[in-house]
Amino acid sequence: MPFQLPQELRVRSENSIRMTDKAVHNIMKCLLVTFSLSCGMAPAVAALAPSCLSANKTGDDMGYQRIAVEMERSLQDQVLGMWFPRSLDPAGGFYQNYSEDWTRGASNDKALVYQARLIWTAAQSAMRYPAQRLTYSEYVRHGMEFLERGMWDVQDGGFFWGLDPAGNPVRDGEKHAYGISFAIYAACAAYEATHDPGALELARKAFRWLDKRAHDDKNGGYYEALTRRGQPILAPTAGQANDAIGTHYGQKTMNTHIHLLESLTALLDIWPNPTVRKRLQEVFAIVRDKIAVESVGCLNYQFTPEWRTLPDHDSFGHDVETAYLLVEARAALGRPKDPRTWRLARRIVDHALDFGFDGQNAGFYDAGRVFGGPFTTEKIWWVEAEGLNALMLMHVKYRRETTRYWEAFQRLWEFIRDHQVDRTHGGWYATVERDGSAIPGRAKSDAWTDPYHQARALMHVVVALRGLK
Repeated sequence: MPFQLPQELRVRSENSIRMTDKAVHNIMKCLLVTFSLSCGMAPAVAALAPSCLSANKTGDDMGYQRIAVEMERSLQDQVLGMWFPRSLDPAGGFYQNYSEDWTRGASNDKALVYQARLIWTAAQSAMRYPAQRLTYSEYVRHGMEFLERGMWDVQDGGFFWGLDPAGNPVRDGEKHAYGISFAIYAACAAYEATHDPGALELARKAFRWLDKRAHDDKNGGYYEALTRRGQPILAPTAGQANDAIGTHYGQKTMNTHIHLLESLTALLDIWPNPTVRKRLQEVFAIVRDKIAVESVGCLNYQFTPEWRTLPDHDSFGHDVETAYLLVEARAALGRPKDPRTWRLARRIVDHALDFGFDGQNAGFYDAGRVFGGPFTTEKIWWVEAEGLNALMLMHVKYRRETTRYWEAFQRLWEFIRDHQVDRTHGGWYATVERDGSAIPGRAKSDAWTDPYHQARALMHVVVALRGLK
């Protein structure tokens, strides 16, 4: 039977958010744990001056609840309400190509990362909004059916990177650890939201396929680009120097491994398998001890297979995102209080504030030199969203010491609310100028532009704000 598009969501009531203990755990693995840790830890970065924040100020005085209401409304109206149910394709999966005014594009190609991120967003929404759980769960099942039947390679296993409009694999059937990681992440969320054993089995199957073919038993971590049959591509091919995420073939990247950290954390939470735990511990150590530069507070981007660093730029968005992911992963491994992880996470956020935050207009720049300022001054939607998440994480834990993170958080939210959000057509602009001026013509949704970053950030920070007193 063809899939029938559900009725338009009309989620507006603040009272509709009655999160179960499990849903809170899913969404707030590391933010909520900081509530119990924030008063007893020694300062991690000496450069931060003691706070002038009065111990007598209440949450209302700080504006926590007011901002929580604003963010919840924005989450519903400008993120979830823009993609759902608009993006559901009756033929399977989700439409991904929409122009600035949300006109659907003529091409109906399907990218694995996009499909997985919409499943994840719908699953988290199903757990967050009990009154809409059945509707969002239908979106999840719809997406999972396409993920398994349309994007899983029944011949050689593994997920294709993408499909063209005719449903044929792109890039000669090439597969990539980055995309497969997001598929695992989506399947984990789908299982938690719907309790469908098929979602859990798909997550397990994808992990086993990836681990057997892409894990680097000698140097640790994972090879990233793979042939259709799952053989690592370690050198450029004829006419093709870079893989699906733009990296020179054969290199390992921060980008893929922080998202492996993310998916392995989610997988261990629903499947306490010894191999998954071992791989999560390994990837965690790689991100913390090889990718991150603790003395500086930034991340290296590209590496040889042996984890030798290659020259590249500092990606401020990935920096602040990794601060959160490290804390989340360490908590999943049973050490939420680990001082070294918190020290590194804080230093990363501090470095991004020092060198990647626009002091005049607010907002994080995309990338720049480690100590030399930005290459470009535009503001990218996902960077700003991850900035919100990281700043709230730091404020929850260190608010008794400094107001720095809260002040930056407020300024960043005001920038997003007033400039990144498109008040004419809805949704977030993918890119705006340094001062917040809109850059016309950019798609609202495509293979790389989706609701995952902003939905996750707003979900996390609203729950955190409501818990602050």
